[in-house]
Amino acid sequence: MPSAEAAADAVDVTALLERGRTLATPVLKKAVSRLAPPMDTVAAYHFGWIDAAGNPSDGDGGKAVRPALAVLSAQAAGASPEVGVPGAVAVELVHNFSLLHDDLMDGDEQRRHRDTVWKVHGPAQAILVGDALFALANEVLLEIASVDAGRATRRLTTASRALIDGQAQDISYEHRERVSVEECLEMEGNKTGALLACASSIGAVLGGANDRDADALEKYGYHLGLAFQAVDDLLGIWGDPESTGKQTWSDLRQRKKSLPVVAALAAGGSASERLAELLAADARTDPDERTPSASDLDTFSEAEFAARAALIEKAGGREWTTEEARRQHTVALEALDSVQMPDQVRAQFAALADFVVVRKR
Repeated sequence: MPSAEAAADAVDVTALLERGRTLATPVLKKAVSRLAPPMDTVAAYHFGWIDAAGNPSDGDGGKAVRPALAVLSAQAAGASPEVGVPGAVAVELVHNFSLLHDDLMDGDEQRRHRDTVWKVHGPAQAILVGDALFALANEVLLEIASVDAGRATRRLTTASRALIDGQAQDISYEHRERVSVEECLEMEGNKTGALLACASSIGAVLGGANDRDADALEKYGYHLGLAFQAVDDLLGIWGDPESTGKQTWSDLRQRKKSLPVVAALAAGGSASERLAELLAADARTDPDERTPSASDLDTFSEAEFAARAALIEKAGGREWTTEEARRQHTVALEALDSVQMPDQVRAQFAALADFVVVRKR
């Protein structure tokens, strides 16, 4: 009998991601079409379906990890993948609500290799469309009109609140000189882990899974989210802009207290102390002065950001974060042990977890 690792290696992750995208996209487009103009076209631009001029486009719609998890979780409950589609769409709507608002709050001008919505259509549209997507997410689930739909909606709203808590924590940390590793993990568990946890269980809930199994799947998704965010934090400093679609040293430009930074500051030693001095100097600006189009770090040279990245690496922040991603990956897989599911489905969950840890964008 093949090992779990061998079974996961045999899974075509690209096909798994594409299945989630293919099943969810038509329903997602139908939901977005309900929005009043011009919000419908602004949302379509954000999803990559049209370009800035309104012409059809094959833009990058993201990795589609969440839809893949949602339809897979339906199979974990013995249901068909299609049963998980409303959950996949609802989670994707909430995820993109958060991206629209985060891009504006962070001043990000690029997402998925294109100008962000606030840069093309203005801040007001980014806010309105984000709010509309959030409302649509609940509509999509509640239209099923079943007890299981109510259970799924409850889990989605709880995850959404945690996600917003995480974004608030993330912003507040940018102007603090020190953030503990524990605080950073709590923030990232809220901001990323909560919605991936919901994605990993919502299809199962719609398929009639009991709360014990749904909670175990949520635990898998939560720790997968922490692994996902740890890798994202590494890419936010050392990622290739051609792959990530963001600026070089993206997280350093935004003063993010991401895991590599926090771990480096907690490590002690000369590199850690010098990094702390530089970041303390960077933080001596009134946060109310920030705008989406300008940052007090705009005048920094590439060499200055590179120097900070080098100090983070020298202090051990890069290595620690790499190991933390692997540790969270292990905890995620262990959470699946208590759930009875087909071996093929278990292997697909494992393969998606592997993909998250080794991705380059």
